[in-house]
Amino acid sequence: MKIACCVWALGGMETDVLREVRALGFNWIDIQPTHLGALESRLLAQELDLHVSCLGASFDMPKGASLDHADYGKRRAAIDHVAWALDHAAAIGADTVYIVPGADDKPEALERFARAVEALASDAFGYRLKLALEHFPGTALSTAGETLEFIRQVGHPNLFLLYDSGHIQMTGEDPATVIANAADRLGYMHFDDNDGISDLHWTLLDGVMTEESLDATLHSLAEIGYQGALSLELNPSLPNPSRALGASRDLLMSALQRMQRR
Repeated sequence: MKIACCVWALGGMETDVLREVRALGFNWIDIQPTHLGALESRLLAQELDLHVSCLGASFDMPKGASLDHADYGKRRAAIDHVAWALDHAAAIGADTVYIVPGADDKPEALERFARAVEALASDAFGYRLKLALEHFPGTALSTAGETLEFIRQVGHPNLFLLYDSGHIQMTGEDPATVIANAADRLGYMHFDDNDGISDLHWTLLDGVMTEESLDATLHSLAEIGYQGALSLELNPSLPNPSRALGASRDLLMSALQRMQRR
């Protein structure tokens, strides 16, 4: 399993961020749709041997647009935005693109979201990309269990779950159960920590996550044969985001080494 990081944890010029990420020991990054748009940044990423593992397509969504919106024009704007993000992700060699659910949990809104997601999953397949859906507390699909059920109801073979460790802690779901239930529908992993209440995106082991729970999560991933990235998604407002990313990377690497020794 490869370790990645979400570059939006770091501020400043994009070229400086790429150099900082590489200096921290990362070769894989998660980006947003506006990242790596400039030729200078793309060439620097190649020079630094940085590869894109995932793109978050729900970032930079046009104002008022959403994939579940009742207004066709606003729904179309959101679909077009994700389609553009898919094209960008394919051009820069990403593996996965992910989206987050809308806020409206009414059946008709979820049906609109399902149809949009189904079409976008087909588009992603044409680009040889996975489309993943992140479970997100406070949205129409707050839990990983609900999100997996939604994915199975949509029934598209190119629609997967993005698992977020911090969100799991907020909803109180058991990581091993979620991962086992997801099995081959598990498309991507975000790691972060929190107090079990708020989506704080702290350094690993600074909140309710323990060494034991981290090890158990990685063991569960190994049991289902997960080969994707383990991506660190940390808060840019942390006192020292760069140090937090480095420390979290070291903790993940240590956990992987412990697993290999067993």
